[in-house]
Amino acid sequence: MSISQNTTPLAALLDVFDTLPGAPELRARTYDLLGTGDRPVVDVGCGAGRAVAELSARGVPAIGVDRDEQMIATGRSRHPGADLRVGDAGALPLADGEAGGYRADKVFHDLADPAAALAEARRVLARGGRAVLIGQDWDTLVIDAADGALTRAVVHARADRVTAPRSARAYRALLLDAGFADVTVEVHTLLLPGPEATAMLGGFAAAATRP
Repeated sequence: MSISQNTTPLAALLDVFDTLPGAPELRARTYDLLGTGDRPVVDVGCGAGRAVAELSARGVPAIGVDRDEQMIATGRSRHPGADLRVGDAGALPLADGEAGGYRADKVFHDLADPAAALAEARRVLARGGRAVLIGQDWDTLVIDAADGALTRAVVHARADRVTAPRSARAYRALLLDAGFADVTVEVHTLLLPGPEATAMLGGFAAAATRP
């Protein structure tokens, strides 16, 4: 993949995560769950617009929303013509009932008020629209290492630096409380046996030890 000169450090990091073994397949599963229709899918926390571009390639109209103006600028440079907008999960730049689908990937663990975000999802979704939430439970990383106490300490210390590290396990309850019906949960495990796991753990350890 060619990287624009406008790429930010966060965009580069997301590029790494989005190409890890199993990540493309998981994204494709979320697109299948959203279904198709005449109304657009809104991808909240769209970053540099990868999902918007992939949905568009499937013939699904998509709108990307992200609060980071630099990420939106990067997305526009990578995907000219994509509908990418600056906005917040709690105040989406869409009309009532404009969207047929709502997707949020790696977003809810950063939200202090997930209930407000889901109330906004209900507002922009048309009747019968679908919401798909994807996220990592930061307390459930499993590491194969000799020093179990140390790895547990690193995982938990890193999780404690996240706004809502266990939000993924609460998705079902959050959706039901927000008034969504027919809520289902899928659990997918990403196995990282290669050098990318070492680099990731080094980043976790560094983040966990920062004051």
